[in-house]
Amino acid sequence: MATSKNTSVTAKTGTASRKAPVRRAVAPVTKTKAPAKRAKVPAGPVKKKAVAPVSATSPEKTAKAKKPKLVRDSFTIPKAEYGVLDELKQRAGGLNQTVKKSELLRAGIKALAAMPDAAFLTALANVPAIKTGRPAASS
Repeated sequence: MATSKNTSVTAKTGTASRKAPVRRAVAPVTKTKAPAKRAKVPAGPVKKKAVAPVSATSPEKTAKAKKPKLVRDSFTIPKAEYGVLDELKQRAGGLNQTVKKSELLRAGIKALAAMPDAAFLTALANVPAIKTGRPAASS
């Protein structure tokens, strides 16, 4: 078996193993600064480039609308009312409008916020209170 100068054959296994290469000290390299170049001066008068005026409605000037911070939350809802969410999703699909559950809930919140106080209290009275927290594990 031929071996290079960096490998050796072990007596027990007969396989080649690599020896670590020998590192030699090297003198550090020093960098020198190159002489500064002179700037060329034009012989004639300097012409300014035509720059298009920036309008106040340009995309760079208008501030981008910041995305609202999102809050993730969980809540307990009766199964019958959860089924109503699915029915409302189907209803929106029939009207060629896809909608997510969160969008339905947000639309409901906006509708409640737009109600006068009397209608708001009536809507709250129609919703029974439920025990909060996670439902008991059913077997």
